[in-house]
Amino acid sequence: MRIANLVVDTEVLLAPMAAVTDLPFRTICEEHGVGLTITEFLSARALCEGAKKTTQKLTASLDGRQFGVQIFGRELEALAQAALLARDIGASLVDINMGCPAKRVVAGACGSALMKEPELAQQMVRAVRAVLPQDVPVTVKHRAGWDEKHLNAPEFACAMVEAGAAMITVHGRTRTQGFSGKSSLDIIKKVRDAVPAGVPVVGNGDVVSLLDYVRMRTETGCDAVMIGRGALGNPWLFRDIKAWLRGQPVLGAPTVEERSEVFLRHCSLMRGRTEDKRLIHEIRKSVAWYTKGLPGSADLRDQSRAPRDPEALIAATLDYFGELAKGRPRLRVALSATPEPAAIAQPVEVQIACEPKAACA
Repeated sequence: MRIANLVVDTEVLLAPMAAVTDLPFRTICEEHGVGLTITEFLSARALCEGAKKTTQKLTASLDGRQFGVQIFGRELEALAQAALLARDIGASLVDINMGCPAKRVVAGACGSALMKEPELAQQMVRAVRAVLPQDVPVTVKHRAGWDEKHLNAPEFACAMVEAGAAMITVHGRTRTQGFSGKSSLDIIKKVRDAVPAGVPVVGNGDVVSLLDYVRMRTETGCDAVMIGRGALGNPWLFRDIKAWLRGQPVLGAPTVEERSEVFLRHCSLMRGRTEDKRLIHEIRKSVAWYTKGLPGSADLRDQSRAPRDPEALIAATLDYFGELAKGRPRLRVALSATPEPAAIAQPVEVQIACEPKAACA
């Protein structure tokens, strides 16, 4: 997929998520095959003012990997200055948030509230576009609309493209829905149909499996998919999507040993990059993500609230994985049918079943 002059080799992106998509999380996803990661959404004004909590989150990916920076606000000068700060750390693109439904963001007339002010939103895109070099695209992420009576996503997307946006990401819920209900594939399709063919449209919302990914690509015609909550504790989803797109074997769910290894890798990335007083909190979140749905995980998560020593919690979690591996077969998700990568045209039925290791080679 091409975003202006930027080439993304795998048509799946990591969504910006507050308090989630920090450098360690993004690195784990990159190591598992995601096409592009984007930082947490960052206040343009806070970046300009040098607020420590915000500037600490403005981080480049490791090893020279491509990455995007998402900013939010409504003040043109602050947005432009924040975009320059993103450029200075090597951002591959700058994304403007026009979709966040959080009350504190909307109360400031930012995020999804901007869908009620398309003319100002256009000015914001133009202001950011004017200060960046041509090889750094400006992109926009927005929602289906403010509410069910104002589903203006197709018109809004076209207005953003007219102002200079090189890619549109659309989440199929309205602001009033928040994260309730379902993300509308129909809205995403309408945006894809409305936006000029040379500008990629990325679908977002409710993609937690390979089947969800295929369904969104199939039913909307979108050029790529952005995954958010579906990636929590599940970077293997990116691995499977990448494999499927390349016509390679899809491995499915990770083994217990793989979960343990990636959990430890994630913790090692957090060491030295996370403030000591925050480290135990971040590790607790990782424990919850990587153990979700596993036998006895609820007890482990309850116990994880007590330790104040990060290393003790890591050791306890590794012991949990070790005991689980001894007592149960290595489980994978067996795909009885995988879609042909040559053409995304028809929905594909995927049967999920747990089988012992020998059957999943």
